[in-house]
Amino acid sequence: MKPIRSIGIILDGNRRWAKARGLPSFEGHRQGYETLKKLSDEFPRLKKTYGLEFITLYAFSTENWQRSADEVEFLMQIFGRAFQEMLETLSKKVPEEKQVRFIVAGQKERFSPALQKLIRDVEEKTKDFTAGTVCLGLSYGGRAEITQAVSSLMKDGAEATEEEIGKRLWTAGIPDPDLIIRTSGEMRLSNFLPWQGVYSELFFTDTFWPDFSVSELEKIFAEFQERNRRHGA
Repeated sequence: MKPIRSIGIILDGNRRWAKARGLPSFEGHRQGYETLKKLSDEFPRLKKTYGLEFITLYAFSTENWQRSADEVEFLMQIFGRAFQEMLETLSKKVPEEKQVRFIVAGQKERFSPALQKLIRDVEEKTKDFTAGTVCLGLSYGGRAEITQAVSSLMKDGAEATEEEIGKRLWTAGIPDPDLIIRTSGEMRLSNFLPWQGVYSELFFTDTFWPDFSVSELEKIFAEFQERNRRHGA
C-alpha cells in the first residue's frame, strides 16, 4: 500500500448544505465545524493505518472576507470557539497518541487581536507534539502566499530557487500533499496550494462538507491506491 503522508482538503458546501435543508447559512458552518472535529478525532487511527502525518484544511480564504459582515463575524466566532476548545483540552493531560500539532497558514494579522492570541497560544502549546500536524488555512490564498514568499526573498537578497521560495511559504515544513480533496461538487482548486499541489492527485466529491465522513475519506484513499503517480517521468 502506498503511504499517504500528507493531504489537503477544501471544506466546501456548508452554505448549500444549509440551504437544501431550509436552514440559515450559519447552521451549515456550525455543522461543518462538527465534521471537522470528527475528522480530527480520527487522525491517530488514520496515521496508524495509512501513514498520514499532515492534514491541510482550507477553512477560510482570502476571498471569503468579501462575504457579508454577519457571516464573516459568525465564522470568526467559530474559529475563536475552536481554538478556545483546543486550549481547554490542552489544559488537561493529552494522551501521547492524540498529541497533534496545530498551525495556521494565512494572513494571521487580519484577525482580531484576541483571535491572534488564541492562535499563538495553540501553536505554542502544540509545537512539540508528534502525533501529526493539522494545518488550518485561515485567510489563506495561494497567490498571496507566493507573493509574500517572493517579497521575503527579495528583502533578504536571496537567490530565487524553489528551495528558497518553499522555505518562505506559510506551509513551510509540510510535505506537498499526496492528494487534494474538494467537497460539494465544485471541480476547481480555488487558490488552494497552487505551489504545493502541482503533483497532487485530485479528488472531487459531490458530498457537502457537513455530510463528509471518515468512511468516505477512506474510500478516496482506496481509489488513490489505484492511481499511478509518475511525477512527470
